[in-house]
Amino acid sequence: MTWRWEYDPDEDYVGGGSPSAFVAEIEKQADELVRAAAAFYLDGSTYQEVGSKGNVAHVSGGFFLYLIVPRHECLYAHQVTYL
Repeated sequence: MTWRWEYDPDEDYVGGGSPSAFVAEIEKQADELVRAAAAFYLDGSTYQEVGSKGNVAHVSGGFFLYLIVPRHECLYAHQVTYL
């Protein structure tokens, strides 16, 4: 399995109506967070501890809420706020 990120439940629901430049910033930050999670959880699929809770990532123009699930090897973006 390879680490990835995705919108939960989907991109239109989470980021619908946000400017494309803002969405690009979110996706860039999500890529960085996934790289960090892959380095921290070397074998996420066998991870048995309690994972991190949700967190906030600030990007130019706003922020987004996300959750890292090590056993899924996935970062889920749940909410996008464009300011």
